[in-house]
Amino acid sequence: MNIPSIYDSHLAAAPHRSLFLAGAVQGVLTVLWWLFDLTGRYGIAGSITGWEIAPTWAHAFLMVYGFFPFFIFGFLFTTYPNWMNGDKVKPQQYVATCALMISGVMLFYVGMATHKVLSIVGIELMLTGWGIAVYVLFRILLTTPAQDKRHARVTSVALLMGWLGVAAYLVWLVTDIPAALDFARYAGIWLFLLPIVLTVSHRMIPFFSSRVLDNYEMVRPFWMLWLMLACMVVHGVLHWLGMFAFVWIVDFPLAGCALYLSYRWGFMRSFQVSLLAVLHISFAWLSLAMLLYAVQSLVYFTSGSLILGLAPLHAIAIGFFSGMILAMASRVTLGHSGRPLQLDRFTWLLFLAFQATAAIRILADIIPAVAPMFYAAAALIWLVCFGLWAIKFSPIYWRARVDGKVG
Repeated sequence: MNIPSIYDSHLAAAPHRSLFLAGAVQGVLTVLWWLFDLTGRYGIAGSITGWEIAPTWAHAFLMVYGFFPFFIFGFLFTTYPNWMNGDKVKPQQYVATCALMISGVMLFYVGMATHKVLSIVGIELMLTGWGIAVYVLFRILLTTPAQDKRHARVTSVALLMGWLGVAAYLVWLVTDIPAALDFARYAGIWLFLLPIVLTVSHRMIPFFSSRVLDNYEMVRPFWMLWLMLACMVVHGVLHWLGMFAFVWIVDFPLAGCALYLSYRWGFMRSFQVSLLAVLHISFAWLSLAMLLYAVQSLVYFTSGSLILGLAPLHAIAIGFFSGMILAMASRVTLGHSGRPLQLDRFTWLLFLAFQATAAIRILADIIPAVAPMFYAAAALIWLVCFGLWAIKFSPIYWRARVDGKVG
Protein backbone atom coordinates (compact mmCIF):
# COMPACT_ATOMS: atom_id res chain seq x y z
CA MET A 1 0.00 0.00 0.00
CA ASN A 2 1.37 3.42 -0.97
CA ILE A 3 1.35 5.94 1.87
CA PRO A 4 0.64 9.49 0.61
CA SER A 5 3.56 11.86 1.08
CA ILE A 6 3.39 15.52 1.99
CA TYR A 7 5.51 16.12 -1.12
CA ASP A 8 2.69 14.73 -3.28
CA SER A 9 0.12 17.18 -1.92
CA HIS A 10 -0.86 20.52 -3.42
CA LEU A 11 0.47 22.14 -0.25
CA ALA A 12 4.01 21.25 -1.33
CA ALA A 13 3.52 22.04 -5.02
CA ALA A 14 5.15 25.48 -4.70
CA PRO A 15 7.27 27.18 -2.01
CA HIS A 16 4.75 29.83 -1.05
CA ARG A 17 1.88 27.45 -0.33
CA SER A 18 2.89 25.89 2.99
CA LEU A 19 4.74 28.99 4.21
CA PHE A 20 1.90 31.40 3.41
CA LEU A 21 -0.57 29.04 5.09
CA ALA A 22 1.62 28.89 8.19
CA GLY A 23 1.91 32.68 8.14
CA ALA A 24 -1.85 33.06 7.84
CA VAL A 25 -2.43 30.79 10.83
CA GLN A 26 0.28 32.49 12.86
CA GLY A 27 -1.03 35.95 12.03
CA VAL A 28 -4.32 34.97 13.66
CA LEU A 29 -2.82 33.07 16.61
CA THR A 30 -0.30 35.70 17.69
CA VAL A 31 -2.85 38.52 17.75
CA LEU A 32 -5.48 36.28 19.35
CA TRP A 33 -3.01 35.55 22.17
CA TRP A 34 -2.10 39.24 22.42
CA LEU A 35 -5.76 40.27 22.59
CA PHE A 36 -6.35 37.68 25.33
CA ASP A 37 -3.42 39.09 27.31
CA LEU A 38 -4.45 42.72 26.81
CA THR A 39 -8.07 42.23 27.87
CA GLY A 40 -6.96 40.42 31.02
CA ARG A 41 -4.17 42.83 31.86
CA TYR A 42 -6.39 45.92 31.62
CA GLY A 43 -9.45 44.31 33.20
CA ILE A 44 -11.51 44.56 30.02
CA ALA A 45 -12.34 40.84 30.12
CA GLY A 46 -10.91 37.97 32.15
CA SER A 47 -8.00 38.40 34.53
CA ILE A 48 -4.23 38.81 34.44
CA THR A 49 -2.45 35.69 33.17
CA GLY A 50 1.03 34.73 34.31
CA TRP A 51 3.44 33.97 31.48
CA GLU A 52 6.93 32.50 31.54
CA ILE A 53 8.12 35.32 29.26
CA ALA A 54 7.23 39.00 29.67
CA PRO A 55 4.21 39.52 27.35
CA THR A 56 5.62 42.67 25.73
CA TRP A 57 8.79 40.90 24.61
CA ALA A 58 6.93 37.74 23.65
CA HIS A 59 4.59 39.83 21.49
CA ALA A 60 7.54 41.59 19.85
CA PHE A 61 9.24 38.27 19.10
CA LEU A 62 6.11 36.61 17.72
CA MET A 63 5.33 39.50 15.39
CA VAL A 64 8.83 40.24 14.12
CA TYR A 65 10.30 36.73 13.99
CA GLY A 66 7.30 34.42 14.25
CA PHE A 67 4.88 35.96 11.72
CA PHE A 68 6.51 38.00 8.95
CA PRO A 69 9.28 35.45 8.10
CA PHE A 70 6.79 32.85 6.85
CA PHE A 71 5.61 35.22 4.14
CA ILE A 72 9.12 36.51 3.45
CA PHE A 73 10.55 33.02 2.93
CA GLY A 74 7.55 31.93 0.86
CA PHE A 75 8.05 34.98 -1.37
CA LEU A 76 11.84 34.74 -1.69
CA PHE A 77 11.84 30.98 -2.29
CA THR A 78 9.57 31.77 -5.24
CA THR A 79 11.29 34.88 -6.58
CA TYR A 80 15.01 34.15 -6.14
CA PRO A 81 15.10 31.55 -8.94
CA ASN A 82 13.12 33.96 -11.15
CA TRP A 83 15.24 37.01 -10.29
CA MET A 84 18.52 35.22 -11.03
CA ASN A 85 17.57 32.39 -13.39
CA GLY A 86 18.62 29.88 -10.75
CA ASP A 87 17.50 26.37 -9.87
CA LYS A 88 14.09 26.04 -8.27
CA VAL A 89 14.03 25.50 -4.52
CA LYS A 90 13.40 21.81 -3.77
CA PRO A 91 10.22 20.77 -1.91
CA GLN A 92 12.32 19.08 0.79
CA GLN A 93 13.98 22.42 1.51
CA TYR A 94 10.94 24.67 1.79
CA VAL A 95 8.83 22.04 3.54
CA ALA A 96 11.61 21.49 6.10
CA THR A 97 11.91 25.25 6.66
CA CYS A 98 8.17 25.57 7.20
CA ALA A 99 7.85 22.48 9.43
CA LEU A 100 10.74 23.46 11.69
CA MET A 101 9.66 27.06 12.03
CA ILE A 102 5.98 26.40 12.70
CA SER A 103 6.89 23.64 15.17
CA GLY A 104 9.22 26.11 16.90
CA VAL A 105 6.51 28.77 17.11
CA MET A 106 4.01 26.30 18.58
CA LEU A 107 6.55 25.21 21.20
CA PHE A 108 7.17 28.87 22.00
CA TYR A 109 3.48 29.29 22.83
CA VAL A 110 3.43 26.16 24.97
CA GLY A 111 6.56 27.28 26.79
CA MET A 112 5.04 30.67 27.60
CA ALA A 113 2.18 28.95 29.40
CA THR A 114 4.16 26.12 31.04
CA HIS A 115 7.96 26.35 31.19
CA LYS A 116 10.46 28.65 29.49
CA VAL A 117 12.65 25.68 28.51
CA LEU A 118 10.05 24.68 25.90
CA SER A 119 10.16 28.17 24.41
CA ILE A 120 13.95 27.90 24.24
CA VAL A 121 13.69 24.59 22.37
CA GLY A 122 11.12 26.18 20.08
CA ILE A 123 13.48 29.00 19.17
CA GLU A 124 16.23 26.49 18.47
CA LEU A 125 13.90 24.76 15.99
CA MET A 126 13.12 28.10 14.40
CA LEU A 127 16.81 28.88 14.05
CA THR A 128 17.35 25.53 12.34
CA GLY A 129 14.53 26.13 9.85
CA TRP A 130 15.70 29.69 9.27
CA GLY A 131 19.25 28.42 8.75
CA ILE A 132 18.08 26.03 6.02
CA ALA A 133 16.35 28.91 4.26
CA VAL A 134 19.41 31.15 4.48
CA TYR A 135 21.62 28.37 3.12
CA VAL A 136 19.28 27.68 0.19
CA LEU A 137 18.88 31.34 -0.77
CA PHE A 138 22.58 32.14 -0.39
CA ARG A 139 23.39 29.13 -2.57
CA ILE A 140 21.15 30.46 -5.34
CA LEU A 141 22.72 33.91 -4.96
CA LEU A 142 26.30 32.61 -5.15
CA THR A 143 25.95 29.91 -7.83
CA THR A 144 23.90 31.68 -10.49
CA PRO A 145 25.67 33.41 -13.42
CA ALA A 146 26.96 36.95 -13.06
CA GLN A 147 24.11 39.43 -13.42
CA ASP A 148 22.34 42.20 -11.52
CA LYS A 149 21.97 40.73 -8.02
CA ARG A 150 21.76 43.96 -6.06
CA HIS A 151 18.30 43.38 -4.62
CA ALA A 152 19.06 39.75 -3.81
CA ARG A 153 22.31 40.65 -2.04
CA VAL A 154 20.50 43.09 0.24
CA THR A 155 17.71 40.66 1.12
CA SER A 156 20.22 37.86 1.72
CA VAL A 157 22.26 39.91 4.18
CA ALA A 158 19.04 41.04 5.90
CA LEU A 159 17.91 37.44 6.29
CA LEU A 160 21.23 36.63 7.97
CA MET A 161 20.75 39.59 10.31
CA GLY A 162 17.30 38.25 11.12
CA TRP A 163 18.80 34.89 12.05
CA LEU A 164 21.25 36.68 14.34
CA GLY A 165 18.34 38.56 15.89
CA VAL A 166 16.55 35.28 16.71
CA ALA A 167 19.82 33.93 18.13
CA ALA A 168 20.17 37.05 20.30
CA TYR A 169 16.64 36.55 21.63
CA LEU A 170 17.59 32.96 22.49
CA VAL A 171 20.65 34.24 24.36
CA TRP A 172 18.42 36.62 26.30
CA LEU A 173 16.03 33.83 27.28
CA VAL A 174 18.92 31.73 28.56
CA THR A 175 21.01 34.44 30.22
CA ASP A 176 18.70 37.44 30.86
CA ILE A 177 21.35 39.74 29.36
CA PRO A 178 19.48 42.96 28.43
CA ALA A 179 21.86 43.82 25.58
CA ALA A 180 20.90 40.59 23.79
CA LEU A 181 17.20 41.46 23.97
CA ASP A 182 17.91 45.00 22.76
CA PHE A 183 19.86 43.66 19.78
CA ALA A 184 17.04 41.24 18.91
CA ARG A 185 14.50 44.08 19.06
CA TYR A 186 16.39 46.63 16.98
CA ALA A 187 17.97 44.18 14.53
CA GLY A 188 14.54 42.70 13.83
CA ILE A 189 13.14 46.03 12.65
CA TRP A 190 16.12 47.98 11.27
CA LEU A 191 18.48 45.27 9.99
CA PHE A 192 16.02 42.57 8.98
CA LEU A 193 12.41 43.56 8.21
CA LEU A 194 12.83 47.12 6.97
CA PRO A 195 15.71 46.40 4.57
CA ILE A 196 13.87 43.41 3.10
CA VAL A 197 10.46 45.04 2.69
CA LEU A 198 12.01 48.24 1.29
CA THR A 199 14.23 46.33 -1.15
CA VAL A 200 11.38 44.13 -2.39
CA SER A 201 9.24 47.26 -2.77
CA HIS A 202 12.04 48.97 -4.72
CA ARG A 203 12.17 46.06 -7.14
CA MET A 204 8.53 45.05 -7.42
CA ILE A 205 6.31 48.15 -7.07
CA PRO A 206 7.69 49.95 -10.18
CA PHE A 207 7.61 46.64 -12.08
CA PHE A 208 4.00 45.84 -11.15
CA SER A 209 2.99 49.44 -11.86
CA SER A 210 4.57 49.33 -15.33
CA ARG A 211 2.49 46.25 -16.18
CA VAL A 212 -0.91 47.87 -15.65
CA LEU A 213 -0.52 51.67 -15.95
CA ASP A 214 -0.28 53.26 -19.40
CA ASN A 215 2.75 55.38 -20.28
CA TYR A 216 4.40 54.50 -16.99
CA GLU A 217 8.02 55.54 -16.42
CA MET A 218 9.74 52.93 -14.26
CA VAL A 219 11.86 54.81 -11.71
CA ARG A 220 14.21 52.70 -9.62
CA PRO A 221 17.13 54.85 -8.32
CA PHE A 222 19.70 52.63 -6.70
CA TRP A 223 21.61 55.51 -5.11
CA MET A 224 18.46 56.29 -3.16
CA LEU A 225 18.06 52.65 -2.10
CA TRP A 226 21.66 52.65 -0.77
CA LEU A 227 21.05 55.92 1.07
CA MET A 228 17.84 54.62 2.65
CA LEU A 229 19.50 51.36 3.69
CA ALA A 230 22.39 53.26 5.25
CA CYS A 231 19.93 55.46 7.18
CA MET A 232 18.17 52.35 8.48
CA VAL A 233 21.39 50.78 9.70
CA VAL A 234 22.48 53.99 11.41
CA HIS A 235 19.07 54.37 13.06
CA GLY A 236 19.18 50.80 14.33
CA VAL A 237 22.70 51.11 15.71
CA LEU A 238 22.01 54.46 17.38
CA HIS A 239 18.80 53.15 18.92
CA TRP A 240 20.59 50.02 20.18
CA LEU A 241 23.31 52.18 21.74
CA GLY A 242 20.70 54.30 23.53
CA MET A 243 21.30 57.36 21.35
CA PHE A 244 17.71 57.85 20.20
CA ALA A 245 18.06 61.63 20.48
CA PHE A 246 20.17 61.63 17.31
CA VAL A 247 18.23 59.33 14.98
CA TRP A 248 16.31 62.29 13.50
CA ILE A 249 19.49 63.07 11.56
CA VAL A 250 18.89 59.98 9.39
CA ASP A 251 15.12 59.68 9.81
CA PHE A 252 14.24 62.93 8.05
CA PRO A 253 16.21 61.95 4.89
CA LEU A 254 14.67 58.47 5.03
CA ALA A 255 11.15 59.94 5.25
CA GLY A 256 11.92 62.32 2.38
CA CYS A 257 13.22 59.54 0.14
CA ALA A 258 10.19 57.35 0.84
CA LEU A 259 7.82 60.22 0.08
CA TYR A 260 9.67 60.96 -3.18
CA LEU A 261 9.42 57.31 -4.26
CA SER A 262 5.71 57.20 -3.47
CA TYR A 263 5.24 60.22 -5.73
CA ARG A 264 7.45 58.96 -8.57
CA TRP A 265 5.98 55.47 -8.46
CA GLY A 266 2.53 56.90 -9.09
CA PHE A 267 0.67 56.75 -5.78
CA MET A 268 -2.42 58.58 -7.10
CA ARG A 269 -2.49 56.69 -10.40
CA SER A 270 -2.31 53.35 -8.60
CA PHE A 271 -5.95 53.67 -7.52
CA GLN A 272 -6.94 52.77 -11.07
CA VAL A 273 -6.15 49.14 -10.13
CA SER A 274 -6.96 48.02 -6.57
CA LEU A 275 -4.41 45.17 -6.57
CA LEU A 276 -1.75 47.78 -7.32
CA ALA A 277 -3.17 50.41 -4.97
CA VAL A 278 -2.75 48.17 -1.91
CA LEU A 279 1.00 48.07 -2.57
CA HIS A 280 1.24 51.85 -2.92
CA ILE A 281 -0.90 52.51 0.16
CA SER A 282 1.29 50.19 2.22
CA PHE A 283 4.47 51.85 0.97
CA ALA A 284 3.10 55.31 1.80
CA TRP A 285 3.10 54.30 5.48
CA LEU A 286 6.91 54.22 5.39
CA SER A 287 7.26 57.97 4.85
CA LEU A 288 4.68 58.70 7.56
CA ALA A 289 6.32 56.30 10.03
CA MET A 290 9.78 57.76 9.49
CA LEU A 291 8.42 61.30 9.84
CA LEU A 292 6.91 60.31 13.19
CA TYR A 293 10.24 58.79 14.25
CA ALA A 294 12.09 61.92 13.17
CA VAL A 295 9.75 64.31 14.99
CA GLN A 296 9.80 62.22 18.15
CA SER A 297 13.61 62.03 18.12
CA LEU A 298 14.01 65.77 17.48
CA VAL A 299 11.62 66.65 20.31
CA TYR A 300 13.50 64.24 22.57
CA PHE A 301 16.78 65.86 21.53
CA THR A 302 15.50 69.32 22.49
CA SER A 303 13.31 68.56 25.52
CA GLY A 304 13.88 64.97 26.67
CA SER A 305 10.21 64.09 26.10
CA LEU A 306 8.92 61.10 24.10
CA ILE A 307 5.69 62.65 22.90
CA LEU A 308 4.56 59.86 20.55
CA GLY A 309 5.38 56.74 22.53
CA LEU A 310 5.33 53.67 20.29
CA ALA A 311 3.25 55.36 17.58
CA PRO A 312 6.14 55.43 15.03
CA LEU A 313 6.89 51.76 15.64
CA HIS A 314 3.31 50.72 15.00
CA ALA A 315 3.05 52.96 11.94
CA ILE A 316 5.94 51.05 10.40
CA ALA A 317 5.06 47.59 11.75
CA ILE A 318 1.32 47.61 11.06
CA GLY A 319 1.01 50.17 8.29
CA PHE A 320 4.08 49.33 6.22
CA PHE A 321 5.14 45.78 7.12
CA SER A 322 1.75 44.19 7.70
CA GLY A 323 0.06 46.10 4.90
CA MET A 324 2.77 45.10 2.43
CA ILE A 325 2.57 41.47 3.54
CA LEU A 326 -1.18 41.44 2.88
CA ALA A 327 -0.72 43.17 -0.46
CA MET A 328 2.16 41.01 -1.73
CA ALA A 329 0.71 37.76 -0.40
CA SER A 330 -2.62 38.48 -2.10
CA ARG A 331 -0.91 39.14 -5.41
CA VAL A 332 1.36 36.08 -5.24
CA THR A 333 -1.51 33.83 -4.16
CA LEU A 334 -3.77 34.95 -6.99
CA GLY A 335 -1.07 34.85 -9.66
CA HIS A 336 0.39 31.49 -8.65
CA SER A 337 -2.98 29.77 -8.36
CA GLY A 338 -3.99 30.59 -11.92
CA ARG A 339 -6.54 33.20 -10.89
CA PRO A 340 -6.90 36.63 -12.52
CA LEU A 341 -4.72 39.35 -11.03
CA GLN A 342 -7.72 41.26 -9.75
CA LEU A 343 -8.57 42.17 -6.17
CA ASP A 344 -12.25 41.56 -5.48
CA ARG A 345 -14.29 44.16 -3.62
CA PHE A 346 -14.39 42.11 -0.40
CA THR A 347 -10.58 41.87 -0.14
CA TRP A 348 -10.19 45.53 -1.10
CA LEU A 349 -12.55 46.56 1.71
CA LEU A 350 -10.71 44.23 4.12
CA PHE A 351 -7.45 45.93 3.27
CA LEU A 352 -8.91 49.40 3.75
CA ALA A 353 -10.41 48.36 7.10
CA PHE A 354 -7.04 46.95 8.11
CA GLN A 355 -5.61 50.47 7.88
CA ALA A 356 -7.75 51.31 10.92
CA THR A 357 -5.60 48.91 12.96
CA ALA A 358 -2.56 51.11 12.43
CA ALA A 359 -4.48 54.36 12.90
CA ILE A 360 -6.12 53.29 16.17
CA ARG A 361 -2.89 51.85 17.56
CA ILE A 362 -1.10 55.12 16.77
CA LEU A 363 -3.85 57.14 18.48
CA ALA A 364 -3.51 54.95 21.58
CA ASP A 365 -0.01 56.39 22.09
CA ILE A 366 -0.92 59.94 21.19
CA ILE A 367 -3.99 60.00 23.50
CA PRO A 368 -2.97 58.04 26.63
CA ALA A 369 -6.39 58.42 28.25
CA VAL A 370 -7.93 56.01 25.75
CA ALA A 371 -4.90 53.73 25.46
CA PRO A 372 -6.19 50.47 27.04
CA MET A 373 -9.40 50.41 25.02
CA PHE A 374 -7.61 51.43 21.83
CA TYR A 375 -4.96 48.73 22.36
CA ALA A 376 -7.70 46.11 22.46
CA ALA A 377 -9.65 47.73 19.61
CA ALA A 378 -6.60 47.72 17.33
CA ALA A 379 -5.91 44.05 18.10
CA LEU A 380 -9.57 43.16 17.50
CA ILE A 381 -9.69 44.93 14.13
CA TRP A 382 -6.46 43.18 13.11
CA LEU A 383 -7.93 39.85 14.17
CA VAL A 384 -11.15 40.37 12.22
CA CYS A 385 -9.54 41.73 9.05
CA PHE A 386 -6.57 39.39 8.91
CA GLY A 387 -8.71 36.46 10.04
CA LEU A 388 -11.19 37.02 7.21
CA TRP A 389 -8.30 37.34 4.76
CA ALA A 390 -6.87 34.05 6.05
CA ILE A 391 -10.24 32.31 5.74
CA LYS A 392 -10.60 33.52 2.16
CA PHE A 393 -7.08 32.76 0.93
CA SER A 394 -5.94 29.74 2.99
CA PRO A 395 -7.95 27.07 1.09
CA ILE A 396 -6.15 28.13 -2.11
CA TYR A 397 -2.87 26.78 -0.67
CA TRP A 398 -4.04 23.18 -0.38
CA ARG A 399 -6.02 23.11 -3.62
CA ALA A 400 -4.90 22.64 -7.23
CA ARG A 401 -4.39 25.62 -9.50
CA VAL A 402 -7.62 26.59 -11.24
CA ASP A 403 -5.88 26.68 -14.63
CA GLY A 404 -4.68 23.09 -14.32
CA LYS A 405 -0.98 23.98 -14.35
CA VAL A 406 1.59 22.55 -11.94
CA GLY A 407 2.66 24.68 -8.97
